Amino acid sequence: MLPGAPILQTMSLTEILDELPRLTHEERRLLCRRALAVDEVDEVAALEYTAAEGFALLDRMEAEDAARGKGR
Repeated sequence: MLPGAPILQTMSLTEILDELPRLTHEERRLLCRRALAVDEVDEVAALEYTAAEGFALLDRMEAEDAARGKGR
């Protein structure tokens, strides 16, 4: 840990929810934006995985077609 760095404690979901009314409007908006950004990262990762699976399936189908001589 760096000298002078603040010590951060983990908070449970209940503790976070209890703190929400004490946050300013701007702090709540920031919290919402950060939460949505995390969801977007998860969604992009899921879409990339699904796309990779789809491309792999297409590659296998093309290889099978080529092996049967249908690629002409």
